[in-house]
Amino acid sequence: MHENVRTLLDTLELEKLEENLFRGTSPDNGWQRVFGGQVVAQALVAAQNTVAQDRHVHSLHGYFIRPGDPTIPIVYEVARLRDGGSFTTRVVTGIQHGEAIFTLSASFQRPEKGLEHQATMPKVPGPDDIIGQEELTTRILESAPDAVRHYWMRPRPIEFRPVSFEHYLTGDKLPPAQNVWVRCLSDIGDDPKLNAAVLAYLSDMTLLDTSLFAHGMSIFDRRVQAASLDHAMWFHRPFRVSEWLLYTQDSPSSSGGRGLTRGSLFSADGTLVASVAQEGLIRLRQKSQPDV
Repeated sequence: MHENVRTLLDTLELEKLEENLFRGTSPDNGWQRVFGGQVVAQALVAAQNTVAQDRHVHSLHGYFIRPGDPTIPIVYEVARLRDGGSFTTRVVTGIQHGEAIFTLSASFQRPEKGLEHQATMPKVPGPDDIIGQEELTTRILESAPDAVRHYWMRPRPIEFRPVSFEHYLTGDKLPPAQNVWVRCLSDIGDDPKLNAAVLAYLSDMTLLDTSLFAHGMSIFDRRVQAASLDHAMWFHRPFRVSEWLLYTQDSPSSSGGRGLTRGSLFSADGTLVASVAQEGLIRLRQKSQPDV
């Protein structure tokens, strides 16, 4: 198993402190704050640990309240709101320094059959038809701005293959949309709970960027103060994160210092497996900034 994938799985292995109380740690990667996708994934794992094995997450809604401190553990407190005949509801609060840094509501359902329809996957080049990480590094990132190059060359457990890299290399105003092929670097098996947690982890990557493309900017732009404010996901159909998924994203609106971005995750055969929505702070920096 790839070393970065093993680190991710270790990060998702929470310590049980007491009934409904869990503790998670962050990898030592030198970041100033905890990656938002990690907090979403750990909170989901905490909720999963209190739910019957035959019930799987179908939706989650989270709010980032304070930046996470990567140097100390995060304590996750789970409230069991409901255990019904078909649905189970949990609320999870992530706590550091005695204060809430994140809150998650998640709903779980026993699998059942129902009416079926879905959006169509856009026609884009497949992951084997676009450049991989090695070629991206040698052909494109070598001349990219430092912040862009450092981000895309950073070791991670997820492989990304953007269909187009133009958004990150130009100051032109472009349509606020992008398509990125993603997959876990190692096979983590078929466990739906673990696959859901890893998908939640990776779903916070590249999403906020999309809301800035219409303005000729990216999250690497020093003029922009950017941070995720909330995160929502809906899980539609079974999937494996070790297989290629197309993450198609668009931003319908930005206003009031915030940008809204939507995402759809399709398996390679065109099956819609999950949907995502996130609002993020995209405030232009000024001499004096209010707190987030």
